[in-house]
Amino acid sequence: MKRYDMALKELVKVDGAGFSTEDNAELAYYLGLCHTKLGHYEEALIYLDQVISTGQNVLRSYQCRMALSYIYVITKKNKMAEFELMRLQKSGFESVQLYTTLAYIAWMQKSVKEALDYYERALELDENNTTAMNGLGYVLVETNGDLLRGLRLCRRAVDRKPQNAAYMDSLGWACFKNGDVLSARTWLRRALDLAAGEKEIQDHWRIVTGEEPPRGR
Repeated sequence: MKRYDMALKELVKVDGAGFSTEDNAELAYYLGLCHTKLGHYEEALIYLDQVISTGQNVLRSYQCRMALSYIYVITKKNKMAEFELMRLQKSGFESVQLYTTLAYIAWMQKSVKEALDYYERALELDENNTTAMNGLGYVLVETNGDLLRGLRLCRRAVDRKPQNAAYMDSLGWACFKNGDVLSARTWLRRALDLAAGEKEIQDHWRIVTGEEPPRGR
């Protein structure tokens, strides 16, 4: 039900003194997830590391390493996030989330070719994944690569998730890069209506229109 604060209150009451190693790892897993969702990242890292260190459940270890990489990305520790994900990849695990996160990290580190490669691999696993579509489309237009393909990918992402402000922003920017200023203005305005406080959307609006961003609805 996504009531993480209430779940956490109940979980901390659990006495795991008589638990098996596997059961204690399961308890630590859910405590780690709750702390992650609530933004208690230091606490989350402690519990997630506990699960990994037991080595009892390969799937749980995979999930915890993905959660760790998420925390490291959020807290701008991109090298540590990359380390966790590369360990997973070398272990033989593949997933769309793994490759899209690696792509994002590569993009943040200005490694354009790696970002493109990782997004392509994510789409090979799931051609309808909107995160990969939007990410690849944005990188293509931002780096003046295949502008038309970038536009098509961004449009597909918006078609699938029409209320996503980040995707609207990417589509608006792609339209601008392809010379369609009117459409760019329309999509960026829609993005601002949903997420008026997002700096990147505001910056794109200023570049496209030469105006200060309007307030969201």
